[in-house]
Amino acid sequence: MSPIGVGEAAVLGIVEGVTEFLPVSSTGHLKIAEGLMGIPVEDDAVVGFTAVIQCGAIAAVIVYFFPDIARFATAWTRGLRGREARQRHDYKFAWWTMAATLPIVIVGLVSKSLIEGPLASLWVVAGSLIVGSGVMWAADTLGRHKRGEDDIDLTDAMIVGSSQILALLFPGFSRSGATMSAALMRGLDRVAATRLSFFLSIPALSGAGLYQLKDATAGGAALLPLLVGTCVSFVVAYASIAWLLKFVSQHSFNAFVIYRLIVGVALLGLLSTGVLNA
Repeated sequence: MSPIGVGEAAVLGIVEGVTEFLPVSSTGHLKIAEGLMGIPVEDDAVVGFTAVIQCGAIAAVIVYFFPDIARFATAWTRGLRGREARQRHDYKFAWWTMAATLPIVIVGLVSKSLIEGPLASLWVVAGSLIVGSGVMWAADTLGRHKRGEDDIDLTDAMIVGSSQILALLFPGFSRSGATMSAALMRGLDRVAATRLSFFLSIPALSGAGLYQLKDATAGGAALLPLLVGTCVSFVVAYASIAWLLKFVSQHSFNAFVIYRLIVGVALLGLLSTGVLNA
């Protein structure tokens, strides 16, 4: 019997769609939601389910940014055929995005048992939410916010891409939070930092979802809940992307910092009182 029903899948799809690209940790929120609903988070099918429904959120990114993706793909293809085209920033950016994904792939494969074992604890999630909020506040406060998307270079891409490892090892830190914070520390403005985070999410999260698809199905997750969760996450994530880009163009990240602190402290309280099992 599948450990996740259709109704629970819809709820998790909403949580995934809302939190995947906001710098608040989708993994942390999914673990909290699963704990509150009594879903066995250590089940391989549940681990795989949460990775697969990320593909709905990734599909939302691809659809939303399709004109940009098509531009990068065209520049990359032309660059393979001509030297002059290889000088274009879009051609280089396409390569940098692929290269920046390698660190998280390597660490993910090497540390799989650790990530799915002791580091999957809700205590880690709570601590990472709180620590990550401090990092984000410092990055947003101290960052120069003067460099745009056209100023991104290989060093930026590799540093920001490598920052995804923090979220991989410490669920609750937030992949988007880590990448946005790293980009802000590199002097990028808030919109450029957010867009770079989106572009880097495509290969990283797509790979994770496809890699764990076998666990979601072989472990006992039914096809219908997977389909429902993925479709819901797509719709909600698309709306979240549009909202976030508009928000960061006019506001700082302080609202997310405060929210993360509140959730982190509340989670510590729930764990300490036994309401949630770590």
